[in-house]
Amino acid sequence: MIITPLKIFVYMLGQDDPSKCTAAKLVRFRLAEHVRYISYNMLLLDPYSEDMLSRQDRISCNSICAVDCSWEKAGGSLFRRRDLRRGRHRRLPALLAANPTNYSRLGKLSSVEALAGSLFILGCENKAIELLNKFKWGSTFMDLNNDLLHDYFNADSSDTIMEIERQYFGHLY
Repeated sequence: MIITPLKIFVYMLGQDDPSKCTAAKLVRFRLAEHVRYISYNMLLLDPYSEDMLSRQDRISCNSICAVDCSWEKAGGSLFRRRDLRRGRHRRLPALLAANPTNYSRLGKLSSVEALAGSLFILGCENKAIELLNKFKWGSTFMDLNNDLLHDYFNADSSDTIMEIERQYFGHLY
């Protein structure tokens, strides 16, 4: 089976400081494309989804999209907006942030960190590193999460990923 390269999209709500917006930088460098419409077969990164992202998602989807918004304004209701109901909503397993605003905070990822973590889990490690290389703190994200990302990638199902998440971050459960 031939798997085509993943297309990378960002749905930008314009809530962040433009000078710190990682999604805008990815678009500027043509590493991601800004979209105004979420298609039904697109993987949509949703931190409130019940469904966990796993490498099995790579088989059924050819694109991934991060919603670029402020963590202060993000909430479960954000992803119930009419324009964000489509897509295959997936939650990233727990990862540590490396961005200067939320350094070392669990799950408070920037858009580039969420996309890079997803790409790694989906088997696109080189693309993940390419995105992170545009940020001086990008390699720190890989350093903080290296073992975790490899374990998530090697998991054979989302249930196994949830078990790995429990082993690393038992206090979440």
